[in-house]
Amino acid sequence: MSRSTLRPMVAWATVATFLIAGPAMIAEPSPLVAAATFTWLLGVILWAAFGVVHEAEEVAERLGEPLGTLVLTLSIVIIEVALIAAVMLGTKGVPTLGRDTMFAVLMIVLNGVVGLGLLLGGLRYHQQSYNLQGASAYLSVIIPLTVIALVLPNFTTSTASGTLSPVQAGFFSLFTVGLYGLFLWLQTGRHQGFFTPATETADGDIGLPLPHQQPAGGSTSTHVLLLFANILPIIILSKSLAKLLDHGIAALGAPTALGGIIIAMIVFTPEGISALKAVATNQLTRAINLCLGAATSTLGLTVPAVLVIGLLTGQPVVLGLSAANMVLLVVTLILNSLTFSGTRTTMLEGAVHLSLFFVFLVLVFSP
Repeated sequence: MSRSTLRPMVAWATVATFLIAGPAMIAEPSPLVAAATFTWLLGVILWAAFGVVHEAEEVAERLGEPLGTLVLTLSIVIIEVALIAAVMLGTKGVPTLGRDTMFAVLMIVLNGVVGLGLLLGGLRYHQQSYNLQGASAYLSVIIPLTVIALVLPNFTTSTASGTLSPVQAGFFSLFTVGLYGLFLWLQTGRHQGFFTPATETADGDIGLPLPHQQPAGGSTSTHVLLLFANILPIIILSKSLAKLLDHGIAALGAPTALGGIIIAMIVFTPEGISALKAVATNQLTRAINLCLGAATSTLGLTVPAVLVIGLLTGQPVVLGLSAANMVLLVVTLILNSLTFSGTRTTMLEGAVHLSLFFVFLVLVFSP
């Protein structure tokens, strides 16, 4: 039995187990039972997430860039929204979870993965080339969407600090989806060439296109079915994981932001590994598409989804960051604009990005 079929079978077996015995397993569990159950659920969800990435990459090889990367990023967003919604709609609503998760995704992607990728790529290749137009297009969307979602709510006066009024939430969601939709239209149509791999080598010569991995067997429709077979268990199990996550954070006295970081890590770990693999094979444009694409889709789709959930359920949604995190976010956006302002990167940029990522981790546990 291949791993592609074993993975969803294990995930669906776990779904069946929790549908039958889940309420008894997660209702006021002992610390040992809670830890074991959480580890089990986390492992299955993370393994299924790797399956989502694998199947999306198989579809990507058949569709080509940038459609392939788009399938991957949209699949990840579905998982992210499902996990955030599960926690938001739980018995212990967390109004800051959407903000914490989106901020964690931005820090992990724009500083952690980008930094590690550029550092490893610089060590191996000294300099790496990429398509500057694509990176600039991503950042031109990321910067305003980030400010609108995570900074502006702190300065509006219609509601309490850090929140948006229903009118603001509705219109901001429409503007965000509209801008992201326009970006997707340009990415997959008129300006598709902005997001295809650069073929310029480090010494300035125009080289041959980098080799592509041969797609595995099976039709595109088969891999699409396997893609959904891996996504659905994650969505179903997310509610049980959310309850255990709430219980664990409360029992340990951990910062609430840790929940957003865990969700961000579940969501982006497989995609981050794919980006690092792309860097290792000198496919920096693909890695940038994965990283900046994940940040763009998180802002373009997760923010409206969180606001809509809040409007429909009456749950408060706090989006505005703390003062320290706003400073860190602004520095991150400026740094990414500088990093991706030329056509080549070195390990120096990677080291600076990683430094900011470590600052983020320190601030989580010592605000």
